[in-house]
Amino acid sequence: MSRFITLRIGQGIITLLLVSILTFFLINLAPGGPSAIMNFESTAQQREALTKQLGLDKPVVQRYFEWLGGVVKGDLGRSLDSQQPVATLLAERFPNTVLLSAATLVFTLLIGIPLGVIAAVKRGSWLDRLITFMSTFGMAIPEFWLGILLIIIFAVTYQMLPPSGMITAGSVFSLADLAKHMIMPMLTLSILMLPNIVRFTRSAMVDVIDLDYIRTARAKGLKSFNVFFKHALRNALIPIAAIVGLIIPILLGGSVVVENVFGWPGMGRLAVQAATNRDYTVVMGLTLMVGTIVIITNIVTDLLYSVLDPRIRYE
Repeated sequence: MSRFITLRIGQGIITLLLVSILTFFLINLAPGGPSAIMNFESTAQQREALTKQLGLDKPVVQRYFEWLGGVVKGDLGRSLDSQQPVATLLAERFPNTVLLSAATLVFTLLIGIPLGVIAAVKRGSWLDRLITFMSTFGMAIPEFWLGILLIIIFAVTYQMLPPSGMITAGSVFSLADLAKHMIMPMLTLSILMLPNIVRFTRSAMVDVIDLDYIRTARAKGLKSFNVFFKHALRNALIPIAAIVGLIIPILLGGSVVVENVFGWPGMGRLAVQAATNRDYTVVMGLTLMVGTIVIITNIVTDLLYSVLDPRIRYE
């Protein structure tokens, strides 16, 4: 097991290195730079001075290795826009994204797993077809469009929920206020992920329901709830645990759009702001953090899978 973990960590470091190289060079291929967003009245000399001040006049390879050397020392550099340390910006936004993502994941699992079980138990029925259709329909809905629709309905028309932000400006922080701000972003992200959970749970349950021990339990007269939710679901959760690890990248990717639609102050919103302002150091810091999260999640998922299923052993 220790050899497997060491190997996966080594693969993760190589992956992060390759991703950082690709991202850094792609960013530098983009036209313009931080000086390109200066006031139209600024002179060429002023833009040139800013470029030199930020060190952007150096060769791209030299700048990459300088950035990488700083990362090795724990220094992600400073934002080219605000001049704040990138680590500080990430530390401010990261908890907000984690809060929204964790709430969304829990809500999606609580709704998606029971729906998947019902669809499997009632397979072939109108209820199964309805759940399957709604799952397919949910995958086709653009999250940007859905977010705006929710704002129009619940914030503009009925004024039941705040349209944007994380807390009400000028008010004392409260969990109730935070929950109100979180409902629409969470629903939007949940609808994005729910089809995957429902369809995968249904597939896993269908495989388990056909096993002999489930047929025997039903033949002995056990209640359907105990058979399906206690015995069948217990084994079906093993492959379901694997898909949770695959959902994390989808969740992080979806948060970029959702956080900007609802003005949620997380990493997704920071990413768009950094890209708009050509803030290369922040973009690189975000790429490194997200890549690390995805790699750690995959390793933990593999380890969890081996714990849940004793037949799997990593050597």
